[in-house]
Amino acid sequence: MKINKYSALRFIVLIGIVNMFADMTYEGSRSITGPFMGLLGASALTISITAGLGEFFGYSLRFFTGYLADKTKKYWLSAFVGYAINMLAVPALALAGNWPMAAILIIAERTGRAIRRPAVEAMLSYTAKEVGAGKVFGINEALDQTGATIGPLIVALVLYLKGGYKDGFAILLISALLCLATLVVARIMFANPRDLSLREQPAPLQTKGYSKAFWLFVLAGALIATGATDFALISYHFQQVGSVTLHFIPLFYAVAMATGAITALFFGRLYDKIGIHSVTIAFFIATFSLPLAIFGGFWIALIGIALWGVGLGAQDTLLKAVLVPEVPIDKRSTAFGIFDGIYGITWLLGNIPVGILYSISLPAVVIFSMLFQFSALPVFYLADHFKNHI
Repeated sequence: MKINKYSALRFIVLIGIVNMFADMTYEGSRSITGPFMGLLGASALTISITAGLGEFFGYSLRFFTGYLADKTKKYWLSAFVGYAINMLAVPALALAGNWPMAAILIIAERTGRAIRRPAVEAMLSYTAKEVGAGKVFGINEALDQTGATIGPLIVALVLYLKGGYKDGFAILLISALLCLATLVVARIMFANPRDLSLREQPAPLQTKGYSKAFWLFVLAGALIATGATDFALISYHFQQVGSVTLHFIPLFYAVAMATGAITALFFGRLYDKIGIHSVTIAFFIATFSLPLAIFGGFWIALIGIALWGVGLGAQDTLLKAVLVPEVPIDKRSTAFGIFDGIYGITWLLGNIPVGILYSISLPAVVIFSMLFQFSALPVFYLADHFKNHI
């Protein structure tokens, strides 16, 4: 295979299509898991903890799956196992008859994502020298979010046609199978993605010696995660207060995903031009999403959800782009796993108090969220200082 920018772009787009079908599946389900669990008798605290545990397993397991992928070099095996669990747990929700079973499947879906994510991100990072880190993760995230927009729209259509939540989960089996089929095509066409980065020299695998900039970026990501609020709780809030009716909740999620797709491309390209400033701009904007979503009526809440989508797009685009220059090529799956593992732990630690505060004081929920996310902004600049001056 001739290695050039065109080959790199083909790989990025093909993996992006895999992730498009993946996001169509699990983001379609996530648009209704909050109300679905509520219908099965779960409380706001239960929903928040389930979402937090899902993200905890979905991120913390990457400590091990990232290192394992780097050590064994079996990136495609990690991808196939992870995508299979990730995808098949979603339509299985159609069979859940109580909230504990639904919670197990929600956590299983996130676990599958943990298995495959560091390996896939490492393979994508091989193209960064040729294409640009911001552009690589921006294109991938844009295709991610395109699928994440279509999935909730499909679920919304099912609900509009008088189908139930379980019908919505069941129809997502189609996109799940398309994801796995496209992954097979990607494996056949690019058996060794490492070849896409011949200009980078490998470094011995180790888990020590990461730069100060790397750990400060990890800290900034942890602060963002602590203040993040899962859509499961936001949609539960919409259902409880009636600010957004049942049929519009998946559409709101689709708006967030569409916004994420657009901003991922925009901020990915902007990062390659102006660096860390694009990161702080994106997260500053996203910080105002929760108060608008919680306290606003229909249209104000919609704006809040759109800003929430900006933050989501920034998380998977910019938080990975900043790490690429800090980590040698043969340590990237490990590094992404460390970053994501800490991100997941702090996501859970943030979701528990948010779930408790929700039943006590909505202003306290908003203050908690904004305080942590604002505190991440100066840390990004501090990390960038160490990157450029040490």
